[in-house]
Amino acid sequence: MTIVAARRYRAGKIAVQDLPVDGIGAPPVPGEFDWIGVAAPDQAEMELLRSQYSLHPLAVEDALTATQIPKVEIYGDALFIVARTAALDADDTISYGQTSLFLSRSHLVSVRIGSERAHVDLRRRLELGAERLAEGPDYVAHAILDYIVDGYTPIIDGFEDAVQRIEERAIDSFPDSLTIRRIFRLRRQLRRFERVSGPMEAVCERLTLVDYPAVDSGARVWFRDVLDHMRRAMARVRGLRETLDTVVETASLLEQHRQGMMTRQLAAWAAILAVPTAIAGIYGMNFDFMPELRWRYGYFGVVGMIAMICAGLWLRFRKIGWL
Repeated sequence: MTIVAARRYRAGKIAVQDLPVDGIGAPPVPGEFDWIGVAAPDQAEMELLRSQYSLHPLAVEDALTATQIPKVEIYGDALFIVARTAALDADDTISYGQTSLFLSRSHLVSVRIGSERAHVDLRRRLELGAERLAEGPDYVAHAILDYIVDGYTPIIDGFEDAVQRIEERAIDSFPDSLTIRRIFRLRRQLRRFERVSGPMEAVCERLTLVDYPAVDSGARVWFRDVLDHMRRAMARVRGLRETLDTVVETASLLEQHRQGMMTRQLAAWAAILAVPTAIAGIYGMNFDFMPELRWRYGYFGVVGMIAMICAGLWLRFRKIGWL
């Protein structure tokens, strides 16, 4: 287990810099709270935290299982909150982690599994604002959830750039096989992101609306801000997914339009070239008795007639947009 930090706060200031997590230390008194941050603990290490802070065994089991969906549960006068972290890899793949929060009036234990975004900078920033930190562990829980939700923004920005490039190329030409495979890969990643992280919206909404024992009524406005960020993130994800759902169809329609234009052009030129072909075919028949064969100006008359008819057809096709 990596103990990122284990501190006790009093009136927004650090009262104890390094708390023992082996069950020896004295519990916090009213007006104090502990914030214990750990990363990748095992069963034995979580057992130490459970005995020290009376964590519920079922919540401890869920915290060690990194495949939970985001949720909030009540265990006596404490809350257990599960949030999913996400990070975008180089190959448009989203890797997921999990952060579990054990929240009560006297402590906050954050358990991070599978996420490289530590809470060190967040803790340092919160410790600089004693007034907010003095509000208690529910404010810290809000800050952690806000930190996790804000981590979704770079992922969505990266997907938006990729989708925009695909859209622009699809307007010019029909996507090739590599682009189509990437579209389906992006769609799959967005659907999974919506399935894994989407329930965070319901978690934030419950923390905003429901009267929980470990959350002050005045702290709900902070969770409402997290809910707003989460709603905007999920709206962007749904918009990207809908865009990818339609980009292939739109590209197909544009390609059909381009093919239709080419077909009309070929048909127009075929009609124009049919005129001299038909006339030449008629006058190329080997009959002795045919009108105009002995006419002195017949050749020039026929060529002129062919030119006039072809020019008329060209102007007509040009007018209706076929050429």
